[in-house]
Amino acid sequence: MKMKNEKSAAAFAEARQYIPGGVNSPVRSFRSVGGVPPFIVGGKGSKIYDVDGNEYIDYVLSYGPLLLGHCPESVTEAIKAAAECGTSYGAPTVAEIELAKLVCRLVPSMDMVRMVNSGTEATMSALRLARAYTGRDCIVKFIGCYHGHHDSLLVKAGSGATTFGVPDSPGVPKAVAATTLTVPFNDIAALEEVFAARGEEIAAVIMEPTPGNMGLVLPKEGFLEDVRALTKKYGALLICDEVMSGFRSAQGGSQRLYNIDPDITCLGKVIGGGLPVAAYGGKREIMEMVSPAGPMYQAGTLSGNPLAMAAGIAALTYMEEHDVCAKLEGMTATLTDGLERAAQAAGVLVQVHRLGSMFTVFFNDKPVTDYDSAATSDLEAFKIYFHAMLEQGIYLPPSQFETNFMSLAHTPEDIQKTIDAAAVAFAKVAASR
Repeated sequence: MKMKNEKSAAAFAEARQYIPGGVNSPVRSFRSVGGVPPFIVGGKGSKIYDVDGNEYIDYVLSYGPLLLGHCPESVTEAIKAAAECGTSYGAPTVAEIELAKLVCRLVPSMDMVRMVNSGTEATMSALRLARAYTGRDCIVKFIGCYHGHHDSLLVKAGSGATTFGVPDSPGVPKAVAATTLTVPFNDIAALEEVFAARGEEIAAVIMEPTPGNMGLVLPKEGFLEDVRALTKKYGALLICDEVMSGFRSAQGGSQRLYNIDPDITCLGKVIGGGLPVAAYGGKREIMEMVSPAGPMYQAGTLSGNPLAMAAGIAALTYMEEHDVCAKLEGMTATLTDGLERAAQAAGVLVQVHRLGSMFTVFFNDKPVTDYDSAATSDLEAFKIYFHAMLEQGIYLPPSQFETNFMSLAHTPEDIQKTIDAAAVAFAKVAASR
């Protein structure tokens, strides 16, 4: 049965009159898959509901933060209690210390942490800190990895930039872009060449240790260790962008899973419990460069906001006490195993990548190991799959190059319904060929 979308269509038309593209973040526009995005009025547990009264099992989960699902009681009660006391002070609070201690305990590479409001702000600040600490200007990033929309890193980016085919954004000054060196992910030889040529100019390598913004791509055996060794050899810092993978790939992030010790880590999404929170942190001697302890300036009026701190404390405390990451890994494996069986039964070749509570179904008949191989995926097949799932009440990220997420609120019934819907969707893909 076709989902109703008259109210969403009207809202989308009105939104385009006042908001560029009708959305406040590009991928939400459905531009890469076509159609009208549902306008959401609420969520509870594993479900979201739109203005037309449709219900969806949600695997977007606000693009990662909602580890516990929508409106978990522990988080919503913490937010309510904080809001009753005030929403912002512009002064320090004890809650900021509590969340900082919790983050540093869960991510052992972080001795100190500075709270900010978005992943973009965290990575931007981390790069400034790396340049300040090393006295060097250049940074290295991996092609297809998205680290936010600031100038230094919006070069050969993934995520929405990949979706829309504009990995180099207009408005980025050539002089800034020239300080960003790019190499393919999983290609240690290319990274060695860059360091051999310009090692003394490189302040840092920034990487998603398990990239999620060209779809979920996993590192080859030994690759992350080799990156760490190269940065040490040339005196550059290693920045792990775990805005997405922190507490999604494993408790403590991909760095803990793969036993990597970065100099600086960027976190976000999960640490805010659904509110706008991110952080950057790392070794004490590096973090003491940050103002007011040191000369590198970075500030934010709403950084450490009491509502956001309360939500983050509640979410991370619950996660730690209930071994949420391990439970989610098993649930995600059950789902992805079912998706692989459904695709095989329909005769559709896919690559299903899974790590912790993240997964991606690549419509690709060859292994996906980097941006170039991800980009060969069949986007038309993905569109058919996406809309077939949506019509059956399964809400997926509207891009082949985004990652799907599982929450603790998803039930065995949700997972089975999703697998059954995928069987129908894969059959439609097969029929279109």
